[in-house]
Amino acid sequence: MDYFAQQLINGLVLGSIYGLIAIGYTMVYGIVGMINFAHGDIFMIGGFIALISFLILVSFGLTFVPVILLIVLLVSMAITALYGWTVERIAYRPLRHSFRLAPMLSAIGMSFVLMNYSQIAQGARVKPVPPIITGGYTLYEADGFVVRLSNVQIVVVVTTIVLLAIFTWLVAKTRLGRDMRACEQDQTMAALLGVDVDRTISMTFVIGAALAAVAGMMYLLYYGLVDFFMGFVAGIKAFTAAVLGGIGSLPGAMLGGLLIGLIETMWSAYFSVEYKDVAAFSILIIVLIFLPTGLLGRPEVEKV
Repeated sequence: MDYFAQQLINGLVLGSIYGLIAIGYTMVYGIVGMINFAHGDIFMIGGFIALISFLILVSFGLTFVPVILLIVLLVSMAITALYGWTVERIAYRPLRHSFRLAPMLSAIGMSFVLMNYSQIAQGARVKPVPPIITGGYTLYEADGFVVRLSNVQIVVVVTTIVLLAIFTWLVAKTRLGRDMRACEQDQTMAALLGVDVDRTISMTFVIGAALAAVAGMMYLLYYGLVDFFMGFVAGIKAFTAAVLGGIGSLPGAMLGGLLIGLIETMWSAYFSVEYKDVAAFSILIIVLIFLPTGLLGRPEVEKV
């Protein structure tokens, strides 16, 4: 039971990171109806920007960790949001009214562009950093096994909860949120009623990219490394989480992320770690057989 509790904590932390990335997938799909396959690489860009910002601040002699983390968070969110806006303008907007496969192919191409751009700019080697947030709390100890909750795990989970609450308020209570929900239902009618559809879609990409930047920073803090290829793997897992929870549903994206994180962690703990991805995708297949729209997804109703 002690070992199970420790793995449960680890799974929830990993699932929180997946959930933050999955929200970006489900937002874009909810409004545009397309999957942004470059979103995983936006997450990777956010991790690199967080690393570079951290190294620059330390080189200037700033040593107070909370201030460093706040500045790094804001800088990485701002710059990564600009990348998200650029992806929308280059890969999506010119092809929005083309056949449905065109934006998807364009997004896949943008994914390769971002991946190779990062490889050329930062090199192919893994970029490690020393532990930034240290310490933690011992929750339970018995028979030589310690159940421990580290400070960095607390930061990851609390940050995820706070951002999810803020974003839920943004979608439910603000003008931008109403515009996003209107575009999700009917872009043509929303435009006739005065909604700036282009601006709303751009802001959706910007917000999704900012959340991916937070996930990239949390990944850096938790694992202590970044590399140019991490966006592909994490992006596929987050996309799986969005589909599992119900593509288009924000709570579903977070629920799917938590489930994928728990499945991976528990399988790695009790079975062969080499097959953890097989376990996650197998669970996805089983769920979609019985629930084609995912756990919290809504079936599409065709209006006639």
